[in-house]
Amino acid sequence: MSEPVRPKTGNLRWRDVDVRAYKQEPDVPYRDVTRQVLFDDPALASQLRYFEVAPGGYTTLERHEHAHAVVIQRGRGRVLVGERVFEVREHDLVHVPALAWHQFRAAHDAPLGFLCMVNATRDRPQLPTPDDLARLCTLPAIAAFLGG
Repeated sequence: MSEPVRPKTGNLRWRDVDVRAYKQEPDVPYRDVTRQVLFDDPALASQLRYFEVAPGGYTTLERHEHAHAVVIQRGRGRVLVGERVFEVREHDLVHVPALAWHQFRAAHDAPLGFLCMVNATRDRPQLPTPDDLARLCTLPAIAAFLGG
């Protein structure tokens, strides 16, 4: 078992917590994102992670069978949840329901950092098919959000 207290070592950095690549798959579309696993104890039945999206960066557009609970910790940006786009800033809460398409995008001039709590056991992300993307892009707000 690790120490019960891991002190802060920098701005949203902690002792003995590695800053890792966001994804391991090279063909998954995202830009300028890192992740840190803060808590991963089987007794908690969940995992708490911190993600940081650099200015202008974004997470993968995906969905899962599990839900997410997110707390914005730093910066500002926008998030797609289901078929709606929302502005987010520090201390906002975001609930991503099961099987909702979602993506986080940092503002072009500010990072976006957030805590994300998910089930310890969870399914793999589902990426959108070309048909899924075409359907999502029929909604003007989502088309603008995705840059198309």
